[in-house]
Parts: sequence; C-alpha cells; structure tokens
Amino acid sequence: MANPFLPQGYPPLPSLRYDPVMQKLPPGFSIGHATNKDLNTGVTVILPESFATAGVHVMGGAPGTRETDLLSPNQVVSTIDALVFSGGSAFGLDAASGVQAWLREHDRGYPVVPYRVPIVPAAIIFDLRKGHMEDWDRYPPYRELAFEACDKATHAPELGQIGAGRGASTATGAGGFGLASMTLEGGITIAAAVVCNAAGSTHVGETTSFWAAPFEMGDEFGGRGYPAPWPHDARRVRTKAGFKEMENTTLAAVMTDAILTSAEAERIAMVAHDGFARAIYPVHTPADGDIVFTLASEKAGKAPADMMLFGVAAANVVARAIAIAVYHGEQQSL
Repeated sequence: MANPFLPQGYPPLPSLRYDPVMQKLPPGFSIGHATNKDLNTGVTVILPESFATAGVHVMGGAPGTRETDLLSPNQVVSTIDALVFSGGSAFGLDAASGVQAWLREHDRGYPVVPYRVPIVPAAIIFDLRKGHMEDWDRYPPYRELAFEACDKATHAPELGQIGAGRGASTATGAGGFGLASMTLEGGITIAAAVVCNAAGSTHVGETTSFWAAPFEMGDEFGGRGYPAPWPHDARRVRTKAGFKEMENTTLAAVMTDAILTSAEAERIAMVAHDGFARAIYPVHTPADGDIVFTLASEKAGKAPADMMLFGVAAANVVARAIAIAVYHGEQQSL
C-alpha cells in the first residue's frame, strides 16, 4: 500500500533482505579466549587478519577503556591491530599489553619508522569478587591471559561463560560471551561479539523469554518467543542487588568484511547501541560501561549498498548476540 504522506512518485523504501548465517565471523577476523577458572575471570581478543578500520561509541555511565580517543575520525590513526575485552575492572586494561606483546612478536603494528607500534584498544567489565585480588601475585593475570588468548584465536570461538564472559552476570543470573551474524544482500557479512555483564535483565519479567525474541534466528537462544499471557509486571525494573555501588557493563564489537570509513564505523557503533535497548532492560545505566566498537576488515572489497539498512542489521546482530551470551551462560550454569 502506498504511503499517502510521501510525495507522488517517491521511490519505495528499501527492504532488509539477507541470508541468515547464525554464528559466523566475517572473513578477516578470529577470536581467542583465555579463562582463569580459579579466579572466575578471563580475556577475549578479537584479531583482524592484518588490521581493521575502527570506530567506537560509549553509552554507559561507567566505562573502562584504553585507546578509544584514538578512534575518533579526526585523529591520525583510523585502523587497529586488535581489540581486547577483559574482566578485572580497571586492572583488566593491562590485557592490552599482552596483546601488544603478541603482535610485536608477529611483526604487526602501526608503522612508525623504524618501529611498528601495535594499536590495541581495550574495554573491561567488572567481575571482581571477594577473594579475587587476594589470589593475585604482584601483578594481575590479564597480560598473560591476553597473550594466551591470541595464541588460541579461531574462526569458531566458544560461547557462554568463557574468556571475558567467564565472570559475567545479569540481574537474573549468568551472563557470558555471545556471537551472532548475518549475510546481507550482496554478500557482505556482519557479526557482533558481545560480553554481557549488564546491571539490567535480558528476560521479560520473571519469565525465561528474552526481550530480544523478535530478532531470534531459528532457536539460537532457545526459541522461547514472547511469554503468553504477557506478564503484568514486565515493565518493573529489575537490576542486580546494590547495582549503584557496583560496576557492570556490556561490551560489543560489530565486525564486517565491508569497506567503511572511520566516520562510518563510528556511526554504525552509535546505531548498534539500539541492539542493547532491544535486549536489556534497563540499559545504559549510570552503573554500566556499555560500549560498542565497529571493526571493518574490507575483505569483501565493497561498501554497504545502504548505510541505513547496514545500521539496522548491526543493531539486530547485537541484540541477538546479547541473548545468545546469556542463554549459553545460563545453560552452562545449570
């Protein structure tokens, strides 16, 4: 049916047509996990094959990051050599040093004659628990865990309570690491890797149904759909006990093999935060450090045909990845 509010002869709006891929990394990326089960923490590293054009956007009120200012489109460096997510709160930012060491041994980094300097942004979640820091030596374990994660990088990473998602939780239980992807019309792949450690809930009320249910592909997070009847208290705010005094945070990396400028990567990171709002309630609270990175490997050799639809797809895969992270984390906690 024609839209009577559009001028006569106005072209129809494009549709988002794609083939589902479920959980697959775009060409040019691998992901590695390293987990310390005794400390209930870990590190996850996203490794571009060579480098990736990158952008970032922060929406949470309590972020913990490294090298994010460098990713602004008006800065000199627009590409990165790796991205690291870590547990350990601010101590976890040390993980980037381990990734830099690994990249240096593999002769990778931004060329600054006669050296190469690996550019490794980092973001952290808060997973410190009683007794956690008492079991460290002089230095926290994240540098060594990050180096190990680089060695373990794969095109098929595990999901759930692993890597940076090991100590993650939400208002209703376990959090974790999740991955979701899709292939757009024209062959471009877009994926989201997420560590969900939200102050809020990913479930509708007290049910097991996910807020992200409309975006699920197949039964990737249980096929539970929306609850029926709808819970009368679904809108009641559910958060972790004492969340105002704790750090939380959901971290996401949108990855694609498309060609993006640094400004476009930043814009997609902004839009992808919509996926947080589709999957977590409440979200972007003062106690969360919610952040989205965008990484483009340019392996497809083409730019997105429609940036609006590309942003919609980015938000969709982020919403799915959040629910997948929690679903697998909960299954492993049973």
